[in-house]
Amino acid sequence: MAESVIQNKKTALITGAASGVGFAIAKLCRSSGMHLALLDIDRENLVKAKTALAGMNPDLQTESYVVDVSDRSAWDAAIKQMVGLFPEIDLVVLNAGKSYKAAGQSEGGRLKTWLDPGYWSKTLDTNLFGPLHGLETILPLLLRAQVPTPKSIVVTGSKQGITNPPGASNPAYNASKAAIKSMTEHLAHDLRSDPSTAHISVHLLIPGWTWTGLMGNVGPTKEEEVQKPAGAWYPSQVAEELRKGLEQGSFYIICPDGETDRALDQARMKWAGDDALEGRPALSRWEESWKSRAEEGIQADARGRRG
Repeated sequence: MAESVIQNKKTALITGAASGVGFAIAKLCRSSGMHLALLDIDRENLVKAKTALAGMNPDLQTESYVVDVSDRSAWDAAIKQMVGLFPEIDLVVLNAGKSYKAAGQSEGGRLKTWLDPGYWSKTLDTNLFGPLHGLETILPLLLRAQVPTPKSIVVTGSKQGITNPPGASNPAYNASKAAIKSMTEHLAHDLRSDPSTAHISVHLLIPGWTWTGLMGNVGPTKEEEVQKPAGAWYPSQVAEELRKGLEQGSFYIICPDGETDRALDQARMKWAGDDALEGRPALSRWEESWKSRAEEGIQADARGRRG
């Protein structure tokens, strides 16, 4: 078991902290006695989140920053304010993300996604360059301590960045999360390969079907008051899976949900990766001539993994 940075008197910086998974992680950190730096573009819900979290323990610091993560200058301004308030940042959770639709998509279907460059730039600016801007500004803070202590960086990915399901609004989102996976893998390798940065662990959080702001659950809600589909997880369940993953020292923290267990996730990811190895059509799982074979193969693989 690894030593988790979720500890009393440590400090967590969390983006997308006003709702969903980000707010749930912030609650988990606060319940463990951590100071909080909360970042979100949603000013109204960020105020609500700060109030709720500060109320859990008024003796701990709770600061909030309205930040569009795609805006590097907004990152610079927020970090400049933090430096005087927080001696150190121990846990960084780069969680903010968004799914956009292409202009005219409802009338034109899937092809509209290839005719709207704004749809691509907005998605990549938020989901890919948002975390990159965060790393550019936060890494110097993690490295400045004279006596290195354990630190952790968590980046929120998506199973869609691995299995790549087609859909009218999915290409840019899937591409952004595939890039996040690659970026985070490289970051983890580079930091652990240098003795001077080996104290900074990196983790890729991959939620399953979670009832978040992307699906209508907006704001720092009380989960017991949320009406969610039976198969979806609450954000708090993802936060708890993150806690366990940090304690285990896992890089890939892949969350199941109420409909998809770990074995089925693994079988789907293996099928997607094997398209290239087996010479199948791209995204064969959804190809009409391959659908039945794909489903049979995935279910057989999942059964085998369950033993």
